[in-house]
Amino acid sequence: MKRNHVQTIGIAGGSGSGKTRLSLYLEEQLSPLVVKVFHMDRYYKSVRPFVKAPFSEKEYEDFNHPDAVDITKLYNELLTAVQSQTFDVIIIEGFLLFHFPELRKALDLKVYIDVRADERMIRRTAWFVEKGYIYDDIMSEYLDLVRYRHDKYVEPTKWYADFIMNGSAGKYKGTEMLLKWIVMRSRGM
Repeated sequence: MKRNHVQTIGIAGGSGSGKTRLSLYLEEQLSPLVVKVFHMDRYYKSVRPFVKAPFSEKEYEDFNHPDAVDITKLYNELLTAVQSQTFDVIIIEGFLLFHFPELRKALDLKVYIDVRADERMIRRTAWFVEKGYIYDDIMSEYLDLVRYRHDKYVEPTKWYADFIMNGSAGKYKGTEMLLKWIVMRSRGM
């Protein structure tokens, strides 16, 4: 069976805003539609840039710079997935997603999850602590580098979004509105 237009949905927002949680929730709720989710975190280059933090001058491997992402690989895999006509919905999530014009152009709907910095920092810290990282190292990197990268590369891109969601509200009206929109579009409405 040949599928109609594949819907491509992009979900961006700062680190700890809930992008992964939303993408996985949508994937689960959209069944029986065939959904493919791309997580930009899986497209880091094997060699990433290093940078000195603006004030401490401590050196960090910079996961928060656009040059850390293998955008060519991600874009090519996205195009392959769209052209395969295997999927009804393709979701891409990542904090740097809207930074790349080629990805923005490939999206039917761009969603930005907006969450205040202190809440994102708490979520991000809890996630990294759970993964075994040292609390003081997580906080130092956030205060030295991550927040500056967010201000430079993530926050300004929210104006590319078609839909800005309140990420502090959890799965409420915004999430359900998004879900209904995707389902309606898949039915050709």
